[in-house]
Amino acid sequence: MAEDRESYERLLEEALERARREGASEVLEYIVLRASNDRLRKAGIEWLDRELSGIVAELNRAGGGLALERAEEHRFKVGSATMTGVRLAVRGAGFRALTVEAGWPRSPRDGIVRGGLACAQLRRFGSPASEELVLVCERQGAPRWMARDHMGRLHPFTVERLRAHVEALLER
Repeated sequence: MAEDRESYERLLEEALERARREGASEVLEYIVLRASNDRLRKAGIEWLDRELSGIVAELNRAGGGLALERAEEHRFKVGSATMTGVRLAVRGAGFRALTVEAGWPRSPRDGIVRGGLACAQLRRFGSPASEELVLVCERQGAPRWMARDHMGRLHPFTVERLRAHVEALLER
């Protein structure tokens, strides 16, 4: 998969150079925007990964007994769209588990992200409820995860909310 990413980046750089040479400003603008959005998407997913890893490590130092697994190039559905990204799984005692999937559509046939740059889903094994997140870009240009409620409204998704998901694995 790393070869695919390197190949994609090389092709993107070639397309960028060709658009500059040929004066194709619309193509150039699109490529620059796409690269900028991809950086924001990666930063948002890295935030989820870093914060989740930190919470698991902190709870394990206090005797939590949690295991964290990570899978790259994971594909998952959000509505009718297919996202590609990362799958993080936190396993607790017994069957308790929290799965975090985060990514974005990589090709036009994969669909779109409704209202943002990337999507994430948080699900706990045995719990019918899941939490859907959308990565948005704030005015300052920083990415921020927002949780979509059952009415479709967006609310800030915080580290405290992520912690509550993980701590639920430890409840007896």
